[in-house]
Amino acid sequence: MATLTGLVTTGEPGLVKAGDSAGVPRAGATPGPGRPRRVSELRGMWLSTVVNRDWPSRTGLSAAQQRAELLAHLDRAVDRRLNAVFFQVRPTADAFWPSPYEPWSEYLTGVQGGDPGWDPLGTAVREAHARGLELHAWFNPYRIANHSDPGRLVATHPARKHPDWVVPHGGRLYYNPGLPEVRAFVQDAMLDAVREYAIDAVHWDDYFYPYPAEGQVFDDDAAYRTHGAGFADRAAWRRDNIDQLVRETATRIPLIRPGTRFGISPFGVWRNGATDPRGSDTRAAVRTYDDLYADTRKWVRERWIDYIVPQVYWNLGFPAADYAKLVPWWAAVTQGTGVELYIGEALYKAGDPAQPAAWQHPAELSRHLTFARDHTQVRGHVFFSAKEVDVDRVGAMARVVTDHYQRPARPAR
Repeated sequence: MATLTGLVTTGEPGLVKAGDSAGVPRAGATPGPGRPRRVSELRGMWLSTVVNRDWPSRTGLSAAQQRAELLAHLDRAVDRRLNAVFFQVRPTADAFWPSPYEPWSEYLTGVQGGDPGWDPLGTAVREAHARGLELHAWFNPYRIANHSDPGRLVATHPARKHPDWVVPHGGRLYYNPGLPEVRAFVQDAMLDAVREYAIDAVHWDDYFYPYPAEGQVFDDDAAYRTHGAGFADRAAWRRDNIDQLVRETATRIPLIRPGTRFGISPFGVWRNGATDPRGSDTRAAVRTYDDLYADTRKWVRERWIDYIVPQVYWNLGFPAADYAKLVPWWAAVTQGTGVELYIGEALYKAGDPAQPAAWQHPAELSRHLTFARDHTQVRGHVFFSAKEVDVDRVGAMARVVTDHYQRPARPAR
């Protein structure tokens, strides 16, 4: 997930659809005398697997240990009265299920391609649904590796078989979004999980074209020469590449498994208002439109996605990107589109001594939810991430639960 200026250093298919949570009235039910009003909002947490951030706690655990840790995270979500888990199942062109397209993730066994002896995604779907939780399968479309050496990839890796698909940048390896064959492959690899499991949603985060790396240029010259005719400039061509990925994926999901949703969690600033009058009143150093070539506002306005979770990872009053300015901006963008708006919350900043003073107060996140409540387009919040939901360094999550999550809730639809 991203900060204002860059990155945070960071077998069995489930066939049961999520049911009604115990004690929660059905959607649309009319409260009677003494009956609590229906609560409908999404309350989620990201469960990150890249570099073993949240789960597994380390590589090489036994299948039983990995499973126990995973179930503990799901139980903690229920304990915090959350209703959705965003489970990272393809962090680096790999898989947390037996994929015919890509190798098992190294974050399971410590060896890319190493069979862990069980099916984490299938188990997560089944166990989440048994607890009344939605399971959103979180994929990263283009990131191949957090290093720049293709030789470290397992010999059967698609990036080894197709070295022309690969672009090194910023010390990492990426698939080239400008190649139509790459776009088709990454869709097939991700949508295999939709075909095999009753996931509730396909979820992407903020990585499209990579974040800028000082002194480096993303080398897609050859692809641009071949495929860039008819565009005003390279930036327009790059944005169209990502637009096609979003639009095609949105079309394919319901053909494979009707009812499965599609959501994206972009960096919180589309464009600054000083650059574009349609942009937000911010002074962000990174903008999705200009730097990641991701026209997130367009995806909402065109209704290509079912929900959006902008990572509004800054405190109320933060000068360059004020939570109190970004939430109304996103509310206006989604208004009238039918696209659900959930706000991504930086729980990981709470109590971090490196963060501004506002984040040292346990009530900062609770204040976010109080502020967002005045904007009817905001239908929920998602917290980054599971480790902080568990540890809760200064009690910020406990404060959110006390102030806002006294009753269970159905996910907003």
